[in-house]
Amino acid sequence: MTLDEYNGFCASLPHTKHVVQWGGAHVWKVGGKVFAIGGWSDGAGLAVSFKVSEMAFDILKEQPGLRPAPYLASRGMKWIQRQTGETMDDQGLRDYIGESHRLIAVKLPKATRQLLGLPV
Repeated sequence: MTLDEYNGFCASLPHTKHVVQWGGAHVWKVGGKVFAIGGWSDGAGLAVSFKVSEMAFDILKEQPGLRPAPYLASRGMKWIQRQTGETMDDQGLRDYIGESHRLIAVKLPKATRQLLGLPV
């Protein structure tokens, strides 16, 4: 997935906002809360970090091309970083980014969800 494809997909999700912060990372938020971060990478390709369920975290963190997201996972948060498409293709990444958006959105305060027109 290219940076443009990543940004395009995140922009297609409801009520999202894009900012570039933290040393040039492309950060996507819903209701002011981060659901995806693109650009933190030790390699040449695009690395994307996203929130996952506890069960998904336990499974994905052991897969080639994936790892606990730097900074976030070390603080106990269940975030995974895809570094390569070795075990997660681009469609899988889109699915997980969409799920990350959902996981963050459902935790927003009720008033924020109502204001954004998200399920309450």
